[in-house]
Amino acid sequence: MAFDAIIFDCDGTLVDSEVLGNQVLVECVAELGLEISLEEALAQFTGGKMADVVTAIEQWLGFPVPEDFVPELRRKMSAVFAEKLQPVEGVEAILRDLRLPYCVASNGPRDKMEMNLHTTGLLPYFRERIFSAYEVGSWKPEPGLFLHAAQAFGIDPERCAVVEDSVAGVRAGRAAGMTVFGYAPSGNGALLAQAGAQPFSQMGGLLALLQQPG
Repeated sequence: MAFDAIIFDCDGTLVDSEVLGNQVLVECVAELGLEISLEEALAQFTGGKMADVVTAIEQWLGFPVPEDFVPELRRKMSAVFAEKLQPVEGVEAILRDLRLPYCVASNGPRDKMEMNLHTTGLLPYFRERIFSAYEVGSWKPEPGLFLHAAQAFGIDPERCAVVEDSVAGVRAGRAAGMTVFGYAPSGNGALLAQAGAQPFSQMGGLLALLQQPG
């Protein structure tokens, strides 16, 4: 391998949660009187920090969301994920075949990551190799979360590869001095490339990419 460690994003990269989660968000904001499409939500919020999502919604609404908005949103997402969430196609085979250290680093809370990884059968691949921005205190597109993961491995950031599906995540990886591979199954590879990633559309092709020089 051309790298010494691999850092995976979670939502949209390991678990196929972006469409499911943003559909719940669309429905929740509709209850507040704000009509946005699923496509708009995906474009605006994929890979984002929840606080920034709330700020954007409040700006569009012109008033603060209720105090229970985020807890209720997370509760509804959890219910949908428990019923419908699937691993990203091909990712489990990648995890089985990797022969170097890897981890997951996400803007989401640890309990959300653990639940989603458990639901999709991926949790045994990670266990103690889970890094949450809420615990580190740095959210993508800041580089701090990825730098923390590299430090935990004791590996130079330049020897780490990041697998991401969002512009914010790509920017974070690049700011950390890492090589970023942008998973783009839905045709958003150009956006990820503009942010500094090497895009790919099928998870099965990741191992070949990881063997290329960083």
